[in-house]
Amino acid sequence: MLLNIRIVSWSVGLFLSVSYILCVLYGLIVPERLHGMKGFLEAVLPAFRWLTLGGFILGLVESFLYGVYIGIVFVPIYNFINRKLGRK
Repeated sequence: MLLNIRIVSWSVGLFLSVSYILCVLYGLIVPERLHGMKGFLEAVLPAFRWLTLGGFILGLVESFLYGVYIGIVFVPIYNFINRKLGRK
């Protein structure tokens, strides 16, 4: 079975966007000394700043685009390997 690049890219992009929102919510609810979410998100998302409206939106867009990138790179690799090594 071959994967559809559009479906996988959108799925992973939305997954990472939801995960980002959950991380931000976690960071707002739990005291910072217990999680370090601010430092983590500022390290993995370029230009992200905790927590401004612009930083939140930028982080959301970057998270989605990381997911799309993963889909765009992963699907052709998977489909190629599946064609070569998959069941006939």
